[in-house]
Amino acid sequence: MKIAVLFPGQGSQYLGMGREFIETDSDCAAIMEQAEEVCGLPLRQLCTEGPMEELVRAAHLQPAITVTNLICWQALQKAWAGRLEASCFAGHSLGEYSALCAAGVLSVEDTLRLVARRGMLMEREGLKYPGTMRAVLGLNVADVEGIIARCADAGVATIANHNTEQQVVISGEVTALDAIGVIAVEQGAKIIPLAVSVANHSPLVADAVPDFAAFMAGVEFSRPRTPVYFNVLAATAEEPAIMREIMARQIASRVRWFELIQAMIGQGVDTFIEVGPKAVLKGMVRKIAPKGYVYQALQFDNPVSLAQCLEQIKQ
Repeated sequence: MKIAVLFPGQGSQYLGMGREFIETDSDCAAIMEQAEEVCGLPLRQLCTEGPMEELVRAAHLQPAITVTNLICWQALQKAWAGRLEASCFAGHSLGEYSALCAAGVLSVEDTLRLVARRGMLMEREGLKYPGTMRAVLGLNVADVEGIIARCADAGVATIANHNTEQQVVISGEVTALDAIGVIAVEQGAKIIPLAVSVANHSPLVADAVPDFAAFMAGVEFSRPRTPVYFNVLAATAEEPAIMREIMARQIASRVRWFELIQAMIGQGVDTFIEVGPKAVLKGMVRKIAPKGYVYQALQFDNPVSLAQCLEQIKQ
């Protein structure tokens, strides 16, 4: 069995995430306390009670999702108790920081420091250059690139995420996304607005990259104990200097998730466990895995679903 542990990013949030682990496990509660201290935010309240309009602010959401992921990872490690281990890690966009922490590249404290700064910088750019993100369902990446090129005069827009063969997320100015959406719908696509406050992975947030790179220069990166697949590369990397450069670029670069999961499958990964809120990545794996490929796609974000996940792995 080759296990890939996957961590979700922005868009997977819900009120109440992480609550059961915090209430039943003192080690999980300690991670939340550490996160509140490092980030200077009432993260437990934001995660469990909201309000949602405060939770979805980039400066709040990035540490909130990350601490929830790390709490779930803590619970999984305790449940495995050395019997199982991950063969590789990946995280979708923001979730990549949870993957780096799980692989031993970053400490918990530094992971939280980085996502708090990243969220603050991206929120700053979102206020300066307003934009949004939308999922385009039913067209492939080449189709969407062609539509974006046709709408170049409508404003800034780009492909932010290549999630599955027929799911592409576009990011940019509202006028541009509106124009792209009209043509995409004419070509048979479905458009779904995403609950984000910033045009992530687009030129509208590119000014955050040098400031974030400067901040990251003071954070220690170690070589991964377990391979990490990076969004920007759809491949692994090990050198700390290269990982720093990748993580700075990632803010404004495309998330190559479709290719990343294909690369894992190419290496024989047959068990995918989404560790964190909701089951967005589990659903993507099911759409990416080729017909006939034998695999498991699992997810948990509370003690009950963790127990079910472990039971399924045993089978």
